[in-house]
Amino acid sequence: MSQAVAQLAAGAAFALAAAGAARAWRLGLQRQVLVAAARAAVQLLAVGAVIAVVFEVPALSAPFVAVMLSSATWVAGGRLRPLPRPRVIAALAIGAPALGALGLLVAVGAFDPEPRAIVPGAGILIGGAMTAVGLTGRRFTDALRDRAGEVEARLCLGDPAREALHPLLTTAVTSGLIPVLDQTRTAGLVTLPGTFVGLVLGGASPGEAARVQLLVLLALLAVELAAARAAAVLAVRAVVAPGERVREL
Repeated sequence: MSQAVAQLAAGAAFALAAAGAARAWRLGLQRQVLVAAARAAVQLLAVGAVIAVVFEVPALSAPFVAVMLSSATWVAGGRLRPLPRPRVIAALAIGAPALGALGLLVAVGAFDPEPRAIVPGAGILIGGAMTAVGLTGRRFTDALRDRAGEVEARLCLGDPAREALHPLLTTAVTSGLIPVLDQTRTAGLVTLPGTFVGLVLGGASPGEAARVQLLVLLALLAVELAAARAAAVLAVRAVVAPGERVREL
């Protein structure tokens, strides 16, 4: 019990230190840091209890994954908020690639077809897609405002609206993929990914763990690329109005 209390106290200290630093450096993020830390604490404690039940009742795994997908859609959709129907865009861009890749990984044996493997696997893929969609959407909406003159010039030169927006789409997708590209490049050198560590701790050989981790990592790269591209394409469609006009955000 004392060890658990010490760990919780250390976590609280990290959160308070981060909030204090944000205030001292006048970043205006101290409230967001504290709220994020508090939410993480409550959510992880609650999810830990729920997952214990899910592992015992396999029929609950599908609803649990649906909740994960809904939560990811809500978060990423918030980043797309200036766009029309942002959460529809987020749901499509996250759900299709993440669930498709999850099915393939189960089919080839990377994940066993049981809740203990499927639920964490879904979390990895949905979480990665959520990050890519959120970053891509934010970059696209920012670029649409910052580079409005460039888009207008292309329209005046006769480019169709989607063609005029294509450079913004490319920039947004590239920005959205920076985290996963860095993660993939540095795997095993800077960090040991969670799947690898979990398999080794569970008794798998390092070679087997490395093989499965590589497959998951490359699947995540493909999922995030597909999610970012889908988010950008749907965002472009959302801002193109009849008459080849581009909606103002």
